[in-house]
Amino acid sequence: MTVDHAPPDISGISQQALSVSADAPDLEPIASAATRRRSLPRGVRRATGPALLLALWQLFSSTGLLPSNILAAPSAIARTASGLIADGTLPSAMTVSLQRVTIGLAFGAVAGIGLALLSGLSRLGEDLIDTTVHMLRAVPFIGMIPLFIIWLGIGETPKITLIALGVAFPLYLNVHAGIRSVDDQLIEAGASLGLTRWGLIRHVILPGALPGAMTGLRFSLASAWLALVFGETVNADDGIGFLMNQAREFFRTDIIVVCLLIYAFLGIAADLVVRALERLLLQWRPTFTGR
Repeated sequence: MTVDHAPPDISGISQQALSVSADAPDLEPIASAATRRRSLPRGVRRATGPALLLALWQLFSSTGLLPSNILAAPSAIARTASGLIADGTLPSAMTVSLQRVTIGLAFGAVAGIGLALLSGLSRLGEDLIDTTVHMLRAVPFIGMIPLFIIWLGIGETPKITLIALGVAFPLYLNVHAGIRSVDDQLIEAGASLGLTRWGLIRHVILPGALPGAMTGLRFSLASAWLALVFGETVNADDGIGFLMNQAREFFRTDIIVVCLLIYAFLGIAADLVVRALERLLLQWRPTFTGR
């Protein structure tokens, strides 16, 4: 026996759907937040804040709301910077300051990373080193200036030692934390694959601690410039800090601001170098870059 199934009547449904689609408004695609942000280059967005601040600063100076004896106008600061560059004063000061930071950074990095490796890779090393480092870290390194002058004199040595001390502690803390944050299961997996102790350190522990080391380097560079500012107040006869001290005696706010801007630009340049190193050395580690 054959049963014929009649197809369902969908004419009413089709007419209703057509009626709804005809009455519906035309929908336009909504651009995502990322698409909207791309309409303006990121470099322009980053420069907007400083540009507005600079414009307000110049406006207040021009109208007399900000007297020149309190803070020089941006135009006056630009003329002063141009004069200091033309007569060679600023390039000479920058060269001397960069030499001090470079030497202090090298000594501080060797000390900080070396102590962190000894303390992070060995329980005995941690017992002997970690407590002493944390005790010394609790003492503000700026407060060591009088002792450095007594011990090391008033030449270049106390300035470089101060910078090295400011660099060593952030590097030690971050490298040590990076070593101890390596997943223990990775260590066990490496050992099960036959890696020796040096193989584990080289292929597992040190790469795992590298992100912490990069973070410590960025903090150390910031501390190095801070230590340089204080170090160059100790009987300096050249350098950016020396220019600032001279300008303070003659109430030259334009020269002081020029020196502060140089410190800022040097710090930004150093940070950009570390960011480039991070992109080069940490290509294996994908990170969140914002949305």
